[in-house]
Amino acid sequence: MKHYLVIVSLVIALVSCGNNTNQPAVETDSIVNPNVKTITVGDVRATWIKDNPDSKLMPLDLFGDVPQQLIDSLGIAEGIPSSVSTFLVETGGERILFDAGLGIPQSLLLSGLETMGLTPDSISKIYLTHMHGDHIGGLLRGDTAVFCGATVFVSRLEHEGWQALSNGNAELVARVAEAYGERLVHFEFGDTLPGGVLAIEAVGHTPGHTVFEMGKLLIIGDLMHGAALQMADPNYCPSFDMNPEQAIATRKRIMQYAREGGMTIAGMHLPEPAFIER
Repeated sequence: MKHYLVIVSLVIALVSCGNNTNQPAVETDSIVNPNVKTITVGDVRATWIKDNPDSKLMPLDLFGDVPQQLIDSLGIAEGIPSSVSTFLVETGGERILFDAGLGIPQSLLLSGLETMGLTPDSISKIYLTHMHGDHIGGLLRGDTAVFCGATVFVSRLEHEGWQALSNGNAELVARVAEAYGERLVHFEFGDTLPGGVLAIEAVGHTPGHTVFEMGKLLIIGDLMHGAALQMADPNYCPSFDMNPEQAIATRKRIMQYAREGGMTIAGMHLPEPAFIER
């Protein structure tokens, strides 16, 4: 049945353009679909949508030399519980998708949207925390835009940072830019985006990594890949962090900001369901 839903969702992604609907998303929880969970934070309704098809553990060797005593005390000898997650948020009269997942045939984003009564064409705005492949792969099917009517918002520094590089991920970034054309829009840190969403500088993981704030909800992107370890000691960086010193400083600053503000955190690699509620 799961494979059937994925196939149906892929078909919808290819043929649904022009059938836009502004109807509210259906509120759902793990009873309906274990890969989807909705919470309400003040006036904001946020839905976690799992994208990875199987359970996910981050290998410890990604984080360098972690002392065995710490590993044992945290119970992470087999790896650190994680996920590949996206979030659909309704706030300020806007329906916004945050990141788009892997975009592999087994990805669950589209079937998660279907559970909520939505198609890709129901999404008018996508806000990117950054442009790694597990966050933008789902924007494309081949070289074609999946979200036919959506405007994609990304930090100017993030996009320009990848344009200056030459590797496989930079090639994917270029393909996304080509597919979405003028619908790929830059913002600056400190800008308030549609829906009253504040874009907060969170560089280090990538050149323009962004955290988004809506009331008491904070979407932290890849601030943490192994929450059990990095909440205990934020000085541990995965090999994915492009500038470890910046990433550490950013992680400490944002987590302190969240604690002081009593905020609910949503993260793309937090263990599922990927919320840490205040």
